[in-house]
Amino acid sequence: MTLGGSGGSSVVVPRNFRLLEELERGEKGIGDGTVSYGMDDGDDIYMRSWTGTIIGPHNTVHEGRIYQLKLFCDKDYPDKPPSVRFHSRVNMTCVNPDTGLVDPRKFQVLGNWQREYMMEYILTQLKKEMAASQNRKLVQPPEGSFF
Repeated sequence: MTLGGSGGSSVVVPRNFRLLEELERGEKGIGDGTVSYGMDDGDDIYMRSWTGTIIGPHNTVHEGRIYQLKLFCDKDYPDKPPSVRFHSRVNMTCVNPDTGLVDPRKFQVLGNWQREYMMEYILTQLKKEMAASQNRKLVQPPEGSFF
């Protein structure tokens, strides 16, 4: 996140401030409650490891399913995207079927990363991807199975 200033300069918000903001947003809950996220380990002072949850969108094979994800924010976040991996098994065109890793070459949010994007945006866009024509009817692994 950059804050515009007078004279054409901008201030870059430091990584830890940005992650604290994301933590606060995640704790408050997002939108309709079908997407959520928070830290894996409250003692991790570097705020690297996060857990996300997506409740599958209506009128798709994902409807009512609860998907758990792991997001890892390296030292370069938010300048570079986090790694995103489904813990719950899912069949989607942008997810590696063996590891659950979301492929940046097949998921544009990660592939065309912008510093302004947040984990909330990644999760909401993955939910939209579940409802996209190429994913909405794909046969899914048994519910409750994990990578």
